[in-house]
Parts: sequence; structure tokens; C-alpha cells
Amino acid sequence: MTVYIGREASKLWKRICSETTTEINLLLDNWKYLLAGLIFQYIHGLAARGVHYLHRPGPTLQDLGFYILPELGQDKAYISETVFTFVFLSFVLWTFHPFIFKSKKIYTVLVWCRVLACLVASQTLRIITFYSTQLPGPNYHCREGSKLATLPKPHSALEVLLINFPRGVIYGCGDLIFSSHMIFTLVFVLTYQKYGMRSCIKHFAWLVAIVQSLLIVASRKHYTVDVVVAWYTVNLVVFFIDKKLPELPDRSSGNLPMSLPLSTRDKDSKNKEENHKLLNGNSADPADWRPRTQVNGKIQEEANGIHDTAMNGA
Repeated sequence: MTVYIGREASKLWKRICSETTTEINLLLDNWKYLLAGLIFQYIHGLAARGVHYLHRPGPTLQDLGFYILPELGQDKAYISETVFTFVFLSFVLWTFHPFIFKSKKIYTVLVWCRVLACLVASQTLRIITFYSTQLPGPNYHCREGSKLATLPKPHSALEVLLINFPRGVIYGCGDLIFSSHMIFTLVFVLTYQKYGMRSCIKHFAWLVAIVQSLLIVASRKHYTVDVVVAWYTVNLVVFFIDKKLPELPDRSSGNLPMSLPLSTRDKDSKNKEENHKLLNGNSADPADWRPRTQVNGKIQEEANGIHDTAMNGA
């Protein structure tokens, strides 16, 4: 038993070291995209903090979801946050599973580049929407009479830039018309839908996304329209980004690619180079590089072809 555990531990350590080397090489090539995506998360939080200064409390708008779903109450608002935390942590752990498990389909760095691209595009649309129109927030701390409904005028720019994390994010107001929690949830679910390997988990993930949507409305954190807009907008964003970005290599077959997949621009340049070689009389295949001789305006493949032509002419 001890020998078996030692052998498996040795295999696991080798797998972790090998995967770490691969991911570091990918990180050296793609760190700019990851850094830009992380910086934009701060910009998104800063924009949400800024719109809180513009928020003016008022009567809660008429909402169909508020009539259909019973109100959970302020003391049960933690339920939706707990579900979102479960979704977030589960997805993060899944993206790092190639370091542990033998069966794998993704590269951690490449998946996060894709996820951050979808988040940045969706959050950009979200910022545009809640700065275009400010609605009175339905959440309890955003209603009339609450001290947190409107922020006092900042004394310095540093007060705004610090965004009072995490309290400023949890008790924000005014960033409506687009649910931030649903952006993250749907991007994670759609990513696992495409690159995950367990169909039962895929079905469960969609069920959790639906439950999360209902909990957000029942907790009065967003209007129903915020959740609806997130559902169709995020799906469209992910669809178009998948069309634009190169496809990720599939590792489930066990045959790991020696290099990363070419982007559309790289593929086009490679095709142009091969066509240029063919037009100049050079084959793209090195095995087909044979000496060619021109006789009477015709190119002969081999010297024997010239001898046969001369004999026929005689």
C-alpha cells in the first residue's frame, strides 16, 4: 500500500511539474491579455462606484418578477451571494484541474484569456447602460431613507479610486439594467458548457444559473429586466467572441499539440506564403523539392524526361 501511494504521488508530482512548465510558457506569451483583463475588473468596479454618486433614491419601479416571486427579506440576502460564491470558486478550481488530473481538455492560461475577454466585453456594455440611465435601486440599502442610498461628495480623488472594497461593491447602488453576478455566472457556465467533460455537471450548472437568476430578483438586488438583459446579451457576446478568437486545442485525446493554435491572421499569412511558393514553382512540401530543367520553354521534372523527349524527336 505504501509503495502504491508513493508511486502515485511521484506521478502526480511529475504531472504538476510538467503542467506548470507548459502553463508558464503560455503565460509568458499571453500575460498582457490576462493583465489587461484584471485591470479592467478594477475599472468596472471604479465605474460602479462612480455611478453610486449619481444615484438618487426613489419609489421602486413596477416589476413583474417582484409580483411573481416572494420577497426573501433583508435577512436572507446572503443566499444569492452564497450561490454566486459557490459558482465562482467551483469554476476557478475547475480551470486548475489540468495540474492534478490526467484527463484534461483545456489549458488554464488560454481558458482565462477567453473568459476575461468575454467579461470585459460584457462589462463594457454594462457600464454604458447604467451610465446612460440611472434608475432608483430596488435593494434595501438603495431605497429612500437609507444612509447608503446616496454617497456624499468625495473629499479627494483617492477616496473614489480606492472604491472601498469590498463594502463599496456589496452596497453599491445605481449600477442597474445589467446584473454583474449574472455576467460572471453565465460566462462561467457557457465556458464549462463548451470545454467541460461531464454532461451531468453541465446540466447542473444551467440549473444553478436559473436558480441564481430567481434569487437575485427575489432578494430585490436587481429588477427582472437586469437579469433578462444579462441572459441574452452575455450569450451573444460569448457567441461572437468564440467566432473571433482561434479555437483552443483539445487535450482530451491525450495527444498534446506541440504548439498553440494559429490565429486567423497567422493562418492567412501561412496560406499566402504557401501559395507564393507554388506560383514560383516551389512546392510547400520539402519532400517534393526536386531539380527541374527547362527545355524548349517546358519544365521537365527529371533529367530522364529530357532524354526521352530527345529520343522521341529523333
